[in-house]
Amino acid sequence: MPMTADEITRRIHAAIPDATVELVDLAGDNDHWQATVTSAQFVGLSRVAQHRMVNAAFGADLGTTLHALAVITRTP
Repeated sequence: MPMTADEITRRIHAAIPDATVELVDLAGDNDHWQATVTSAQFVGLSRVAQHRMVNAAFGADLGTTLHALAVITRTP
């Protein structure tokens, strides 16, 4: 079963509490998402490190329960 937008948002907030999360269902199937995540915790980190922080929120579910996630990170 695909991961819902609410669950994606919940997990990102659990890992990055100050995050602002904007989600777009890219295929209309609740299985291909784009997440734009804005957080002060990203300041000074490389883009790769920022994306790793977001991806870490999903652990083994990334690529399985959460089939596809495109990540855009920003600082406030």
